[in-house]
Amino acid sequence: MDYKNLIESAPVVLVEFYASWCPHCQRMMPVVAQVKERIAGRAEIKQIDIDENNDIADELGVKTVPTFIVYKNGREQWRQSGEIDGDMLVRKVEACL
Repeated sequence: MDYKNLIESAPVVLVEFYASWCPHCQRMMPVVAQVKERIAGRAEIKQIDIDENNDIADELGVKTVPTFIVYKNGREQWRQSGEIDGDMLVRKVEACL
C-alpha cells in the first residue's frame, strides 16, 4: 500500500487504523459508516487493517486501535485513539475542509 498516495487522494482524508479482532473497532464500524455518509463528496475515509499493514502502523506510531488521523493536503492535522463519538469525528473532518 502506498500510504502517501492514500493520504493525498483528496484534500481532506480521515484514516482509521483498526483490527478485525478489536471489540472497540467493531463498535466503531457503524459509527464510521455514518460519518462516511455525512461527509460524502467532501472528504475521504480510508480504513486500514493494522494486521495487514503493520509496517505503516509502526511507522506512524499507531499502538492502539482504533486510531483516527485527519489529514489535510497530506499533512496530519489531528489524531485520536479509542472509541469516539461520530459527531466529534465529523467536526474534526469539517474543521479541515
